[in-house]
Amino acid sequence: MVNTLERPGTATAEPTLRDVGLAALAPASWGTVYVVTATLLPPDRPLLAAALRALPAGLLLLALTRRLPHGSWWWKTAVLGMLNFGAFLPLMFLAAYRLPGGVAATLGALQPLLVALLALPMLRVRTSAPTLLAAIVGAGGVALLTLSAEARLDPLGLAAMLAGVALMAVSLILTKKWGRPGHPLAMTGWQLTLGGVVLAPVTLLFEGLPDSVTTANLLGYGYIGIVTTAVAYPLWFRGIGLLAPAPVSLLTLTNPLVATAAGFLVLGQTLTGWQLTGFAVALTALTLSQTVVRPKKPREEPATAAGPYPKV
Repeated sequence: MVNTLERPGTATAEPTLRDVGLAALAPASWGTVYVVTATLLPPDRPLLAAALRALPAGLLLLALTRRLPHGSWWWKTAVLGMLNFGAFLPLMFLAAYRLPGGVAATLGALQPLLVALLALPMLRVRTSAPTLLAAIVGAGGVALLTLSAEARLDPLGLAAMLAGVALMAVSLILTKKWGRPGHPLAMTGWQLTLGGVVLAPVTLLFEGLPDSVTTANLLGYGYIGIVTTAVAYPLWFRGIGLLAPAPVSLLTLTNPLVATAAGFLVLGQTLTGWQLTGFAVALTALTLSQTVVRPKKPREEPATAAGPYPKV
């Protein structure tokens, strides 16, 4: 007999700072991917990195949850899986290999602005002026923090990162539009698995497997698969379900802040006065967007009676 999830009704409680903090842990962990890619992963293998980040983590979460999508959530999960993992991860790793981490992080800071622009036509949600201002100020602070005159602007890397940022913005909006499934871990597991299943044959066809794998490589793949994926993405999707679109997207500003700190601590990079100013500006914009500007949580549509992910 198939057991179903409890029907998640419309939540009434306002998100707390704890909810914000848990959601922020996800993009904060993603900020470490740049330094891990530079120091632990084999060079020039973005497809392999994407596949090994998505598929093992997805299978692990499916083994823990043992739940199937239900009804329309089959195709919705497939769409989100391709946006979040099947397409985004290769683009992100391609940018990480071809761009300085600061340039990639700066482009990533454009996501809150894209989400604010897409929220009106797709969700009929108008982003408040203070939130929009926080997104602009935060992006400017990240630019001061990460860009320099010596930054190497590879055209393919730039295109890859811009495309990835756009995909993530669309995914965030669609996740808010379709509602939060009754079991976020199952949703995450299926998205990762579907994205990884698509990436695996593409990786073998275009990149193949490396001739040898070092202990450092295994540690790097294990870290990005477990910490920045299997742990981080459920927290991120939970945050998307609880927080309004623009404020939750502003949490991605923690990504370049952590990336810069990791470069300083691990790679021995130095910080100029302008970079310290940018760090302070971005951190202030992020803090104010989550404390001073607290928009009301939009009403969520209830899931079907069976729930989108019945237990098998």
